[in-house]
Amino acid sequence: MGAFTIQRILLVAALAASLAACGRAGEPELPPASAGAEQQQADAPAEDRRFILDPLI
Repeated sequence: MGAFTIQRILLVAALAASLAACGRAGEPELPPASAGAEQQQADAPAEDRRFILDPLI
């Protein structure tokens, strides 16, 4: 095994580890103690601001 092969294996392993660490999609789950406090703030809708790349979506 050459140095290039070892580097390639390490790169693939790092990529796999970073993709595996993504977790679940969606909002993070809050601990039960702070869920009530955060829910009061979440009731107010956020202002929808335009972004320069919005037409691409």
